[in-house]
Amino acid sequence: MYCWSRMSHSQAESVIKNIIREIGQECAMKGQTVSETLVAFMVKAVVLDPRNEFNVDRTLTKNDVQKLIKLCVSRLLDAVNPSLDTIKMQVYFDMNYTNRVELLNEQHRVLEARLAPVSREITDNRARTREELESIYRKIVSYVLLRSGLGSPTDIKVVREATAALQSVFPQTELGVFLSLSKKDKERQLKELTMIVTGIRLFNKDCGKGGEGIDDLPAILNEAIPAATQPIDAELRASQDLAYRYTAVLEMMRESSHRNIEARLSMLKEALFNVRQHEAFLYIILSDVITCAQEVEMMDKQFAAQIEQLKNTVQAKTAVPTSQVFPIFLALANLWTSFQDEILLLSFLTNLTGSLQQFLGIHAQLFPDDVMESLLEGVTVKSDEQRIKETMGIKVNVSDFKEQEWLFPETTANFDQLLIQYRGFCAHTLAEKDGLLLPAANFSSLSTLSQRLSQIRWRKKKTQEEMFSEIMEVTRNERAHLNEWKDVIAKYRKDASDREDRRDEREDRRGEREDRRDTRDERRDARVERWQQEDSGGGMQLWGCCVIKLTCSGIWWSFRNGSRITECHCCSCITNLPPHHVP
Repeated sequence: MYCWSRMSHSQAESVIKNIIREIGQECAMKGQTVSETLVAFMVKAVVLDPRNEFNVDRTLTKNDVQKLIKLCVSRLLDAVNPSLDTIKMQVYFDMNYTNRVELLNEQHRVLEARLAPVSREITDNRARTREELESIYRKIVSYVLLRSGLGSPTDIKVVREATAALQSVFPQTELGVFLSLSKKDKERQLKELTMIVTGIRLFNKDCGKGGEGIDDLPAILNEAIPAATQPIDAELRASQDLAYRYTAVLEMMRESSHRNIEARLSMLKEALFNVRQHEAFLYIILSDVITCAQEVEMMDKQFAAQIEQLKNTVQAKTAVPTSQVFPIFLALANLWTSFQDEILLLSFLTNLTGSLQQFLGIHAQLFPDDVMESLLEGVTVKSDEQRIKETMGIKVNVSDFKEQEWLFPETTANFDQLLIQYRGFCAHTLAEKDGLLLPAANFSSLSTLSQRLSQIRWRKKKTQEEMFSEIMEVTRNERAHLNEWKDVIAKYRKDASDREDRRDEREDRRGEREDRRDTRDERRDARVERWQQEDSGGGMQLWGCCVIKLTCSGIWWSFRNGSRITECHCCSCITNLPPHHVP
């Protein structure tokens, strides 16, 4: 015997787990595999239904538990039940839908995890010979391509273009300095190099002098967004049309004295709930698609502005300060990453929309067109907009509803900020007409876009709410399991990475004493070699120069240790590239 209100949390958890497990086992024995999440939703729905007469304030007997299990199994095995499809749809959406921020964060985590082995091969490398240095440079090129997503690292044309762009900002002679950095600094520099090379290649593509393997993402998105919106709109209209028809028939049945059609009343209401739920989910998806369109429109303008600024900055100049071009390269790379994100989001939303179709097939089976036509004979079908328009301006007579609290826009402070329940459906109709879903009238004013005419506050029993919270808390559905597992793996990876970093730091400290002298010698030899080349080429003496060849005459990024010199210097370089082209 169980009493929900008197149980401890651990006791309630154990009882709920046992009930869910037994329901799942019985369904499996009858050939139907159900998830724990679906069972938990069904348990909640069955207990919520007052017709089942479950009272959480009294002790539940063994017979009560068996009754609950029997009802849940029966509904889970009902193949022609719109309410089961509705619950399945809710479970599916809850487990698969993710808002744009969470989805993109997860995608970025996945990318970092995939790049981690490549990054370690570079940052942990202690190359010494010429062959080893060439090998690690090739790995850096592959890393840049994999991280940027601009072409395949197995495409020789893409690799050549990326290598040329990388050499313009990070020549192979700088590998000695790079390898002497700490692991964290190497990782940070790899990301920065990726963004700069990405910006260079995007600029080349716009100039028509490069961009091998780079798709025109802005153009793709501008075509894909309308293509994705049209089927969502079509499905939304189809679900709304069904909802309008079901609502009209339900209203007719409530007013009709013919009892031969009353048997369909319950099934019609469940079908109405199903299409209304589908409509609500489509609105969420459509809202995200609209956000995608707005983001793409804004990024299109920003990308064009950055390209134009870069062209104006470079033009036919023989020298351009890197302080002017590097920020633009970084901005271009960030914008392109955002374009890639929108592609991912749009694909996710399109797939999710199609997946919801599997929960709507029952309508054609229960209410084919000929049946609906006979039910709608002589009945006027009204849309939500028509119903709202008919009632607009009509106020509730508060004296007719003394047991409810009514809130009006003109007398309620911050009315537009109130949390409105029931997704805009009229709470009064929902209660008085036994679950009929009708849209509530909106109130428009000059200060707000949309305000509800009235809102009913319904109080629920605290013990009942606590029980439902416990049910959903302790069922450990698949999504919760997945998130917990991800957290465990993330923690494990973080701990492993920390241990690896500490080990690397110890190795670095041991190796620094041994490598410091060799590194200084290598840098000194490299500088001397560059000075000799510079003196022979242009007669200019620079201290620690890093070359960025932006034009046919070349652009040098000059920096001096311990000085404030930041200007750029030009030098002669052999190239057949026209102006505006970055190799």
